[in-house]
Order: sequence, then C-alpha cells, then structure tokens
Amino acid sequence: MILVTGATGNIGRLVVDELLAAGATDIRALTNNPEKAALPPEVEVVRGYLGRVETLHGVFDGVEKMYLAPLEATVREVTTLAAKAGVRHIVDVSGPKDSWWAPVATAVEESGVAWTHLSPGEFMDNSLMWAEQIRTTGQVRDGYPDSANAQIDLGDIAAVAAVALLEDGHAGKEYLLTGPETLTRAEKVRQIGEALGREIPYITLDHDDAVAALEPSMGEFARWYVEGMRDLTEHPQQANRVVEDVTGRPATTFAQWARRRVDEFR
Repeated sequence: MILVTGATGNIGRLVVDELLAAGATDIRALTNNPEKAALPPEVEVVRGYLGRVETLHGVFDGVEKMYLAPLEATVREVTTLAAKAGVRHIVDVSGPKDSWWAPVATAVEESGVAWTHLSPGEFMDNSLMWAEQIRTTGQVRDGYPDSANAQIDLGDIAAVAAVALLEDGHAGKEYLLTGPETLTRAEKVRQIGEALGREIPYITLDHDDAVAALEPSMGEFARWYVEGMRDLTEHPQQANRVVEDVTGRPATTFAQWARRRVDEFR
C-alpha cells in the first residue's frame, strides 16, 4: 500500500492523481477533512493530520511506501511511527542540507527508512502573487525585473514523486527539481500577458518598496523573499532536466502554466 499524506494539499492531491493515472490500485490518502476531500472512490481516505500525531493511530498499518508532505514540527515523530509500522520507503518534499526544509530530509534519513528527497525550487504558483494587481490595474509593480530562476509546476513535482513511489531505483537519491527554463520576472510577466492577449507593463520598485508591497501577504518573510530576488539577479538559478529524466516527459513550461491558469489573471 502507498500512503499519501497531505492528500488534499497543493502537491499531495496531485500525487494521488499521478498514482491513479499510472495504474496504482492500493492508495491510502491522509486528509484532515475526508468529507470535503472529493477523492476518487478507489482511494482509501483516512482522517488525520501530520501536525497532530495523536490522529495518526493505525494510519501506517500495512503501508509499504509513503509520500511525506513537509511539516518540520512533527517530522521526527511521524517518521518514527512510520518506521515502527514497517514503512520501507519514504518520498519526501524537503530541501538540500543548507535550505529551509533541511530538517525534514535529516529526520527522514535518521528514521532508518529508505528515502528519496524531492528538492524543488520556487513553484510557478507563486507567480499568482501578481494576479490581483494584473486584474485590477493591468500592470505589475514589483522589484528586480532581471531576477531569474527556473520555477517548477506543482504537477511535475507530483509526477516525480509518483515515479519514485512506483518504480525501483530511486532510493537514496535527492532530486533537485526545476522547471525547463530560466526566466526573469519580467519575462514571466510578459508570458502571462501573452496568455491574456495583451501587454502587461512591469513597473520596477526599489528594494524597500518591493518589500513593503509584499508585506501584506508575506509578513516577515517579505524581506527574505526580496533579498532572494536580488541574489537571483546576480546569480540566476539554472534549469535542469531532472523532471524529464525521471518521468520521461518534458517538464511544464511557464508559458504552458500561464495558459492553464489564465482565468486567475483576468
């Protein structure tokens, strides 16, 4: 049996879909709200939340492999329970040892269970931060238009997770996941404009104004995020082909993502 934790989350729900599409038939989905999960009937849905370990009684029974959503606060307790129940392989979303999510990867490794780490870069969905101002003003006011990275589609992360869960040969590997191309923030706004069929001006803010613009939605993380934008101006993130190498299909481009989500920018 394969357990998908966070099964109604932004990645976990897609992992369920990818497993079903690949023909998996023994899937258990952990969600905090089974009534609203709207998961397919062939999936066994169980109530529970990684952040409340007391809700996980029996969840790991009969599970051989699991997708682990990243929740640092309880990851050691969760992985200990999984190991004791006989889980043999954990595929987690975490990050390199010098990253924000490194404690998740460390806890998984120290559980003694075979592991595969998925270390994605910034999600394409983060570009939805521009949606409201595009809808209401027709422009984007943001900092560092030349800041460049290789954002990744959530579906591609899920696809890699499903392959790692279903196929042999992925244990002990860390996959650094990116989208297929490195784009500047200005180029992403241009591609959103192409999806909408109109030009979207990019109004450049200075550093402090960019932080102030993001503080209402990001709070204390706004300054950290803008500092990262500045760093990516000098040292752009390079795209890789790991998604395609693992799944056998090309990673989603930003233009494809923008066309798929275009209604959110109208």
